[in-house]
Amino acid sequence: MNTVTIDIRGKQLTLETGLMAKQADGAIVARYGDTVLLATAVASNTARSGLDFFPLTIDYQEKAYAAGKIPGGFFKREGRPTEKEVLTSRLIDRPTRPLFPKGFFFETQGIINVLSFGEENIADIMGITAMSAAFTISDIPFGGPVAAVRVGRIADKFVINPDLEEVVECDLNLIVAGTEEAVMMVEGGSKEVTESDLLEAIDIAHEEIKKLVGLQKELQALAGKPKREVAPIQKDEALEAKVTELALDKIKQSIVIPDKMRRQASLDNILANLIEQINSDEEEDRGKEVAEFFNALEKKLVRDKIINENERSDGRKPDEIRPISSKVGFLPKVHGSALFVRGETQALAIATLGTSIDEQRIDSLEGESFKSFMLHYNFPPFSVGEVKFLRSPGRREIGHGMLAERALQPIIPPKEQFPYTIRIVSDILESNGSSSMATVCGGTMAMMDAGVPIKAPVAGIAMGLIKEGDKVVVLTDILGLEDHLGDMDFKVTGTAEGVTAFQMDTKIAGISRSIMEKALEQARQGRLFILEKMAETLANSRDSLASNAPRILTIKINPDKIRDVIGPGGKTIRSITEQTGCKIDLDDSGVVSIASVDGEAAQKAAEVIKGLTEEPEINKIYTGKVVRITDFGAFVQILPGKDGLLHISQISESRIAKVTDEINEGDEVQVKVIEIDKMGRIRLSRKEAMRHMAKTGG
Repeated sequence: MNTVTIDIRGKQLTLETGLMAKQADGAIVARYGDTVLLATAVASNTARSGLDFFPLTIDYQEKAYAAGKIPGGFFKREGRPTEKEVLTSRLIDRPTRPLFPKGFFFETQGIINVLSFGEENIADIMGITAMSAAFTISDIPFGGPVAAVRVGRIADKFVINPDLEEVVECDLNLIVAGTEEAVMMVEGGSKEVTESDLLEAIDIAHEEIKKLVGLQKELQALAGKPKREVAPIQKDEALEAKVTELALDKIKQSIVIPDKMRRQASLDNILANLIEQINSDEEEDRGKEVAEFFNALEKKLVRDKIINENERSDGRKPDEIRPISSKVGFLPKVHGSALFVRGETQALAIATLGTSIDEQRIDSLEGESFKSFMLHYNFPPFSVGEVKFLRSPGRREIGHGMLAERALQPIIPPKEQFPYTIRIVSDILESNGSSSMATVCGGTMAMMDAGVPIKAPVAGIAMGLIKEGDKVVVLTDILGLEDHLGDMDFKVTGTAEGVTAFQMDTKIAGISRSIMEKALEQARQGRLFILEKMAETLANSRDSLASNAPRILTIKINPDKIRDVIGPGGKTIRSITEQTGCKIDLDDSGVVSIASVDGEAAQKAAEVIKGLTEEPEINKIYTGKVVRITDFGAFVQILPGKDGLLHISQISESRIAKVTDEINEGDEVQVKVIEIDKMGRIRLSRKEAMRHMAKTGG
């Protein structure tokens, strides 16, 4: 067994190999504090024929036993991947995939199992480092190592790998992955931090990443296997020249067609005719090779036009944003609606308001938690003119939805101010570049239309990169074509004051700080432009909630009185719900939330609950009901379950012989509380109440 160790914030991060999973091509056990992961890497020994992409699969798995738990449900075993597992699998895949050589078409799988889950809040980023180490020591060709760290900021101080308690205090939560030379992936959220603060955090992270890369190289020297040879891609230069000769001018004409569908139809038609023409002169089908040369030529021409002519395929300059339009409030029965359109991308965002009963319950290794803000992103096939089966959301949809949710989270009002559960659904109706950023803009406007008092509007924009040698062009508001053929996808969201979320992926081996700085500044300018366009439609949240949204009335009661509101077997609270039609939710702290579209009904329910839980107050006057007569006085119920003694001497100003001379059982009388003794017994006075009423005229 071989082991290497490094100190991170006073704890040892250990990578070891040679004990577990020895039949895998590479296996690493990573330990940090109480967190232990097993990362395994295996590649098939035979290449898959007919592929033009690298068949890599990354799966991150959390088993309940890692936190000393047994799964819930009927089967008592883990089922489909949780949202966190899907997002973490994507997180590990993104900085790893670009480092494999071109032409490696062998099925490759990386699996990360969480064996023990501690409070270090490090399992996801440890997964990137452990997975890289497994590939690095294996015989699988891999251009790493790559490593990752999390950077937080607490009270203006940057913290490396903040734990579960510290991350709650952070105004910046950033994950950075990279090689020794450059940053490859950035992802995170923040509370309106500046671009300069973001760059500083990335610089700090990269210095830590270099140490982790060095640790992996140390382990590779001890236990690394010789790498498999990757056969160079053989190409028919004569066929490539023929494709260029026949298609060059036609592709040049097609790539400048502004309309996406027309452009793609033109290119598809050129390719189909080209394959037919070349195959007529060949003894075998050369369609696959022709398509590869054709696509490479298209990529080169698109990139050359941007690099050399400073013009994009739709005629825009690098920093120019496509036309933007939007509309709100056009769906009558929803709480908030917005249609955000940018070029050929359309996002229909719907905001729905609910109560705490509608919160999402999450059971994870960290423990049980509840989400009161959710954003769900859908990408139907018609949005790109395709026909596909409708299935549950895939990894891409979950990832895009979480990015948009993270972008909007910092502007959601606190629960004390706005006690609603908020759900946003974004249905992409048309897509040609950055539908997730359109979701951010549409989601903001839908909430404002619903009357959610957000802190400030948020907009998002996707940046791209074309890099050829020393020539670099940063693109604002990229098209799908530029995303596909470019070198970077950098999404930035924020308010006018600062950044709220960011996600950067590269298809090359990282980007420099200067490129990132330029991209962030260009993104800031683009974001401010989009915010101005959004404000032309709706500048602020509406003054009141949508008419059909629930009204939530919040009252505070003594927590000891919760049982009185619920009643035996829930009888009391059911009765209140049936009488008023309201939804009632009780918190253990004594906060009662009453939700109803009818404000009067909510007020009625509140009065009933107050009556059930109200404590008698000395010197306060109550209208009570006489429930029992005795020789020495009467017992009057002033509150539900609360009776007080009205002594015969306190019934009238004049002396009376017997109680029934003035009052009888069942009568309603005005009484004043004059004493509550240590045992909680209440003494009442009718004559004191009468004096007060006479004095005040009430």
